Amino acid sequence: MIDYGVAGKAVIHRYGVVVSFGLDSFEQARMVDEVMRYVEAPNDEVLQDSIAIETGYAQSAIVLSTIQILELSVPVLQAIADILAKTVVLDYYEKFIASAFDRIEPLSQTLKQRGRGGEKDKELLSQIGEILLIESKMVGRVEISEKPEVLWEYPELEKFYQRLNDEYEIKERHLALERKLKLITRMAETLLDLLQHKRSLRVEWYIVILIVIDIIVSLADKFFG
Repeated sequence: MIDYGVAGKAVIHRYGVVVSFGLDSFEQARMVDEVMRYVEAPNDEVLQDSIAIETGYAQSAIVLSTIQILELSVPVLQAIADILAKTVVLDYYEKFIASAFDRIEPLSQTLKQRGRGGEKDKELLSQIGEILLIESKMVGRVEISEKPEVLWEYPELEKFYQRLNDEYEIKERHLALERKLKLITRMAETLLDLLQHKRSLRVEWYIVILIVIDIIVSLADKFFG
């Protein structure tokens, strides 16, 4: 966590999400511009989410999209930042998966209507590659299903963090994404297998035709040569 602006703080996650606290709109825009200088292949669309935080409550709670806590501290802000970052990442991947379904559905319709997949090898391979990349990022970089390090140092925040996790349905959304990823991968692999099988059959027919032609030529040479 770093200090930024007049009295704000920010957490910059290595997977490309920035969570800020207490920054005005100008400070937020300036910070994003500064961070973008170090980002490789940034997304065209910037996803945002926000939540209000109120202090002075003996019992922490989340009421009407407002986090109510006793007081602000760096560990508390780190726990909140982890959840908000994971929420934005899930938003991004949910949109990507919806788009992937839209791209692969026409291929499935072609298979249903014609009994074959069409000439889409590169597109299918690209689709499978993108899905594997998402799974790698979700597990290796974002670690959506993992608890943040701050909970190991401050175990008293466990219940508060779990309450945030439940409020944003992080676990449920992550499991739903994993199911959709597996479904899309299965669909793409099935279509790719059909395309490869079709090409294999085509090659076999080419070989048969060449053998037949060779036999015909041999017979012609024998009887008319």
